Amino acid sequence: MPEHGLNWLSRKELMSYEEMLHSCSLMVKMGIEKIRITGGEPFVRKDLMQLLTAISKLDGLKELSLTTNGVLTAPFVPELKKIGVRSVNLSLDTLDANRFFTITRRDEFANVMATLDALLKHDTEVKINAVVMDGQNTQDIIPLVEMTKDMPVSVRFIEEMPFNGDGHLYTGLQWDHVRILDEIKSKYPDIQKLVDPAYSTAYNYQVPGHLGTVGVIAAYSRTFCGTCNRIRITPQGELKTCLYDDGGLNIKDLMRGGATDNDLQLALLTAFGNRAKDGWEAEKLRVVHPGIHESMATIGG
Repeated sequence: MPEHGLNWLSRKELMSYEEMLHSCSLMVKMGIEKIRITGGEPFVRKDLMQLLTAISKLDGLKELSLTTNGVLTAPFVPELKKIGVRSVNLSLDTLDANRFFTITRRDEFANVMATLDALLKHDTEVKINAVVMDGQNTQDIIPLVEMTKDMPVSVRFIEEMPFNGDGHLYTGLQWDHVRILDEIKSKYPDIQKLVDPAYSTAYNYQVPGHLGTVGVIAAYSRTFCGTCNRIRITPQGELKTCLYDDGGLNIKDLMRGGATDNDLQLALLTAFGNRAKDGWEAEKLRVVHPGIHESMATIGG
């Protein structure tokens, strides 16, 4: 979240739950098997469990997952388990309460850890997402890896990306995936490379004897683009086939303009078939705001 906050949108500018469910249903019929609800923070929106429950019942959907900052999530963990959410990504950049406050500007560290405890208690697969930021939390890399010794979690370190909103100076990447891994190896030289699942954005590792695993995501270096099969729709309905593009197809506007499902399918397939070859090309082709990246708080983790 930028220090000055965000320009909040009116409700009519956001997709309704009905529009979200309809677009999810359409794309599942087109062959998409996995849906992840992310944010901002999903649980900021009221009645989120109703949407998740409805999506979980879509015929043909094989996996429903969630990305959350964990502040409001703990009370809903039993319900998430009940509707079949087996995997949750938890954003956690530090294990130090004071640094957590400095980074997030929120005194919510205890609530996030309560969410982690609840997820583990309910046997939910947990991936901890930590963005490595120079001068802010690099001292947390080793403590976060140490979590995997006794916890069955995947701790994933993510290169910092230039998604901090207009006016935020991005001075370039100081901690790339190579430097992050070197830091881990300084403490755990025997860490072993694992076989990465198909379409994985993370390079996966495990310290011998540890319950959990470690991942490193080259989000800025973009070395995984050749196998990326992800798409996302922002709360405003904008389709993004890459985090670094500036959209171009608005699902919400098409639906409100009277587009049929066939119209929507054709528009989606055209967008999918014309995605940039990688994140570098997507960034270069930005038209609406060249050189300016939205805040990740508005386009999702």
